[in-house]
Amino acid sequence: MRRFDWRLAVGVAVVGLACLLWLVVAGILLWAVLDPADWQTVLEALGGKGGLLLFLWAGSLVPTAAALRHLIDHYLRAPAKLAEEARLLLETDVQRLPTPRGSAENRRLAEVIGQLVAQREALREDMDQRVQAASRQTELEKNRLAALMSELTKSVVVCNLDGRILLYNNRARLQFRRLSRLPTPAGGAELMGLGRSIYTVLDRKLVNHALENVQRRLRRGAGAPSAQFVTTTPSGKLLRVQMTPVRDVETSGKEARATDSMTGFVLLIENITDEMQADAEKDRILTSLTEGTRSRLANARAAAEVLEDPAISEQMRERLLDVIREEVHGLSRRIDELQPPSSAALRSRWPLEDMLGEDLVEAGMRRLESELDLQVDVEPGNQAVWLKVESFTLLQAVLHLAGRLHERCRVRKLTLRAGEQSGQGVLDLIWMPCDGASDKAELGWDQEPIQVGSETLSLTVRDVLERHGGECWIEQEINDARHRCFFRLLLPLATPQEELPAATFMRYESRPEYYDFDLFQATERTRGLDDSPLVELAYTVFDTETTGLNPAEGDEIIQIGAVRIVNGKVLTHEFFDQLVDPKRIIPPASIPIHGITPDMVKDQPTIDEVLPAFHGFCQDTVLVAHNAAFDMRCLQLKEKRTGVRFDHPVLDTLLLSALVHENQDSHRLEAIAERFGLTIIGRHTAIGDAMVTAEILVQLIPLLAEKGIHTLRQAREAAQKTYYARVNY
Repeated sequence: MRRFDWRLAVGVAVVGLACLLWLVVAGILLWAVLDPADWQTVLEALGGKGGLLLFLWAGSLVPTAAALRHLIDHYLRAPAKLAEEARLLLETDVQRLPTPRGSAENRRLAEVIGQLVAQREALREDMDQRVQAASRQTELEKNRLAALMSELTKSVVVCNLDGRILLYNNRARLQFRRLSRLPTPAGGAELMGLGRSIYTVLDRKLVNHALENVQRRLRRGAGAPSAQFVTTTPSGKLLRVQMTPVRDVETSGKEARATDSMTGFVLLIENITDEMQADAEKDRILTSLTEGTRSRLANARAAAEVLEDPAISEQMRERLLDVIREEVHGLSRRIDELQPPSSAALRSRWPLEDMLGEDLVEAGMRRLESELDLQVDVEPGNQAVWLKVESFTLLQAVLHLAGRLHERCRVRKLTLRAGEQSGQGVLDLIWMPCDGASDKAELGWDQEPIQVGSETLSLTVRDVLERHGGECWIEQEINDARHRCFFRLLLPLATPQEELPAATFMRYESRPEYYDFDLFQATERTRGLDDSPLVELAYTVFDTETTGLNPAEGDEIIQIGAVRIVNGKVLTHEFFDQLVDPKRIIPPASIPIHGITPDMVKDQPTIDEVLPAFHGFCQDTVLVAHNAAFDMRCLQLKEKRTGVRFDHPVLDTLLLSALVHENQDSHRLEAIAERFGLTIIGRHTAIGDAMVTAEILVQLIPLLAEKGIHTLRQAREAAQKTYYARVNY
């Protein structure tokens, strides 16, 4: 029965009862008016036609019902339909206009609603265009900020008032990596990351003191207050830190202005350890030169004053001359001894940056082609080598050398090559054909000031190379009847910058799920986070690859991969990925699954080094894994040996999936990823599984909220009641 049909039934029943009541009343009136004889006459006239009257009475109800149905459709159902269509327009993006029906007033109301919908869509389209324009502008500003921060020579870290890191540049990440106290596998990741605390590196008291000074100056009305301090890191490094405020903004009409209150602060951090050491070395050199020279000069001066006396004997004169000669020779030796360290101290003031050899070669090729009439090629070498250079003056020197070849040797084609030789970086400037000896004599490259176009610098090529701690010479090579000459520039190497390795797509079945320990044991750290909303927690999602599936019986970890989640976002650039030497044979049957061969783990750090580094990476986060019991068991069996304890709260995406999709047959990682439309890249690599598990967790959190699970405590308690948490495999 359709909605409102009960009204039609009630209406027909009421009309029928009214007609019946009217007949009863009419009969009573007739009974009161007519005599019994008249009644007899009436009854005889009606005879056997009572049934016909009853049929006519019932038939009269049909048009009555039709009339009532029309009235209900017109005045009741039509407004109700219009209300439903209007609510659908209000709550969804449906753009279908309501159908005019019913009374004239209802049709006019439908037309007005249609006009409002059209107006809303026009406003929405205009707003979308404004949002797109604002988004483009925001993205442009973001790119400008990223470019600006990447070019800064100092580390930049932006924190909120609690000291949690909100933004940082790549130089800060590299610098914090060098400040790490943990073994190499951590790579400084335990120090730098979104959501991490700046107090793991900087002394809280110093930062708070600087913060109070800045706030005090803000209250006094200072336009650009800042504070500086020097601190020592736990690893023994000296940092110079400058703090500037991030001020709150208030709007008044269309204007916005900065207030005196702070929402956070910006730190410009500079590692001055080497600078201080260089200054100390300079002071030592100066002190040594001063103190060592004073006595020798005094002796020479005294001898010279005595020599001025004409009455001295010839023997005394010779002795005094010997003293002067000895002191002068001593001064000369002293200067020769101090020259190398003083040159090194001078070079320490020259700012060098890490640069990929491929980028340096490409920049050199562009400069040579744009400023000289030369054809420049790139010869394959070790383009992935990282060099520590001051690229501008170095390229100026290369341009000078190329210009000399072009002018004096009539060279029209050059080749650039970057590489590594005997622990030093190499940049080769190659040309052919030439006579190496005559060219070298004719070029005079090491004595002339650098000249590029009409500009002449005060530096020579030799000066630039000395400030890099490098060398340069001309060589000649014979290869396949080709006689080529080249300038070889030796340059310092830089530490290679790590990138996330590309993973291959593989699909295998998950390892079996089993729970042979209590995953839900409450710790002090767990209780401290139990009431925290899931959406506000920071997570470390990790996975392990092992030699087998029985860690209690000797199977070892051969890889740990992890990624962090902060504010509901997977931070793919903040990851931990480390192979581990298990110090035992990797079973050949397991190699096709995880793809890790014995050669890959050879010379890799052991679990004794990797686990403390991973523990630092997980600091102040909730641990998450798929089938977490297996991975946690692998970690906990090594706690006593490595001296670290994983007392973090733990969540398991296998159990959480069983909570939100309790009717699904499978909760393996592959099945869950398929349900969420996620692609598994690098299946059964630790970092690949960790990445997809992190994406799954991000999808699961809002589904848990729909089931009333909002906090860590609620998630842990609900997961503990699932079927999978009660089964021992």
